Amino acid sequence: MMLVRCLGLCGLLISALWLVQRDVRAEQPNVIVILADDLGWADLTCYGSTFHRTPSLDLLAQSGAKFTQGYASCPVCSPTRAALLTGKWPARLHLTDWLPGRADRPDQKLLRPEIRQELELSEVTLAELFRAADYMTGHIGKWHLGGDGFSPLEQGFQTNIGGDHTGTPLSYFAPYERNGRFMPGLEEAPAGEYLTDRYGLEAEKFIEANRNRPFFLQLSHNAVHTPMKAREDLIKRYELGSAPPGQQSNPIYAAMLESLDNSVGRVMKALERTGQKDRTIVVFTSDNGGLATKEGPNTPATSNSPLREGKGWLYEGGIRVPLIVSWPGKIAAGKVVEAPASSIDLLPTLVELCGLTAPKNADGISLKPVLFEPAATLEREAMYWHYPHYANQGGKPGGVIRQGNWKLIEFYENGRRELYDVQKDPRELQNIADKHSEQVTAMAAALEAWRESVGAQRNVPNPDYVPHPPGKDGTIELPARGAQVHGAMLRYEPLPHKNTLGFWTRAEDWASWELTVEKPGTYALEGEIGCGAKSGGSEVAFEVAGQTLKYTVAETGGFQMFVATPLGQVRFDAPGRYTLTVRAVSKPGPAVMDLRQLTLKPVP
Repeated sequence: MMLVRCLGLCGLLISALWLVQRDVRAEQPNVIVILADDLGWADLTCYGSTFHRTPSLDLLAQSGAKFTQGYASCPVCSPTRAALLTGKWPARLHLTDWLPGRADRPDQKLLRPEIRQELELSEVTLAELFRAADYMTGHIGKWHLGGDGFSPLEQGFQTNIGGDHTGTPLSYFAPYERNGRFMPGLEEAPAGEYLTDRYGLEAEKFIEANRNRPFFLQLSHNAVHTPMKAREDLIKRYELGSAPPGQQSNPIYAAMLESLDNSVGRVMKALERTGQKDRTIVVFTSDNGGLATKEGPNTPATSNSPLREGKGWLYEGGIRVPLIVSWPGKIAAGKVVEAPASSIDLLPTLVELCGLTAPKNADGISLKPVLFEPAATLEREAMYWHYPHYANQGGKPGGVIRQGNWKLIEFYENGRRELYDVQKDPRELQNIADKHSEQVTAMAAALEAWRESVGAQRNVPNPDYVPHPPGKDGTIELPARGAQVHGAMLRYEPLPHKNTLGFWTRAEDWASWELTVEKPGTYALEGEIGCGAKSGGSEVAFEVAGQTLKYTVAETGGFQMFVATPLGQVRFDAPGRYTLTVRAVSKPGPAVMDLRQLTLKPVP
């Protein structure tokens, strides 16, 4: 009898302890990180878009904090994803490009460093931290941080739907298969199902299944990455119309984004339906800026205006992204945070909000002060970027340091440095490096010291470098994207409707090209030149092989209205490498000209 009573008391005690444990666990906040792919800073309605429709994300921003200066840790995807999971700079991880990365080519002046091809298992991830705290951890969507042996299941996630080594989905529509290989966990799907919708459904299932225990869910959408594929019924909601070049007007991209927004709405409804909305922290961000250049069918995907450039570039359009953090009842609704924040800050922030401890070697800082305190600031010495690669979108190897409102960009090919006050000039129109030489010197030294401290991998010269070789007919093309710019304002503008050397508003700025001559002889020089009203009359000089050709710029009806213009003939007496320069001798108007390309054609 006594034994029965003891067993009964033990059973009651165990039940009571289990109930207490369940109550304690129920009080721990859930965490959902929703990561978009290639979504630009200006793509959401709450960030200023007038073309896209994002009601669910707008509501998410209204329910919590919207960061106006959120940054991805890299202008391309894999490094940012690794930084988010570890709280470390990509340079420290030796993972600084998308995987596996673009192979070196003869037209590159520098060789890329050999980066790691996966996120090392020795790194401590967000998922591992939450799993150690008895959270259920799930990954849904794009992974792109390694294949077999380095999947989400080896990095702390207990479930994985869709995540593998690839950077693009095998298909946006079911079956999610290519050459007999299926995306993980998506082997069964109704024909024609849209991938973004499926991810939303899987997220709902995960939330329902874990309604009685704390969970960490990473919902990592493939959208809005190329290929541009969307549901036809949503594409029809957006008419292409006649938007001016450089504005958001891509109906396929808009439809992809609407599906992503719908999936966010499904997540929020699932949280509300299961009674978990008020105890769930939801983070939304992107892995890099929007694709604003031509890269495949139906691109450019978007415009990041008013920010400069996009994915693959170290200007603001390539690294500034949406960042929203919502926690109803905890973070004030409608809060706007001006403090700069980075992908690396999410790990220390989330673990602190959940009562856990971040690894001591994390580079990020907690955003808790600016999330909860009205006038708080962040104590951070600087933010850094290191991208020693040539991007598919045209960006070249370089590094960035941001200190306060100052942003310095250093290009690794030639050491060129550009300085911007991104608070006063978020469009990065005014390079003020020549006006603040001491600031440039100090920031460049700090950037170099940081590279040393994290063991950043460096570029080395390319021994097989062949700049602008002749084509089969001997013609040598010198496109604007291949120029080295010198001075403060002259720049290459990669946007498809421009694709030019522009902003030539200072006579002292100039450009140069390296080129390869294989067959000596006489060549005719021709330029694709554009010039707007009241800017005609500038005299420019083209110099190569000790010869000078001068040309007086004529107005063409607009700076992007390019006219093929004969400029004269030059002679090359020997094969080899040459440098061609173009300088303004005089500039009577606001600008010199726009120059899309120079061409050297052999004269028979």
